[in-house]
Amino acid sequence: MPNFCVNKVAQSGSRDHEVHNLDVGTDCLPLAMNRLALGQHPSCREAVAAAKSFYSDTNGCAYCAPQCHTT
Repeated sequence: MPNFCVNKVAQSGSRDHEVHNLDVGTDCLPLAMNRLALGQHPSCREAVAAAKSFYSDTNGCAYCAPQCHTT
């Protein structure tokens, strides 16, 4: 199962906290100090749901979790 994190820093403009797939290995990951670990989930959908327990405005990263990117 993929390992996910959510960015503690909201995106400018949308104010979403983006969920990232740590196993994809892209250049889109937030700095380590800005990551909140979400653990392993079957897909980004479950990871986004888990992130909503910390931040009401969450979204999947367009690059490493595109199936869950909505804005």
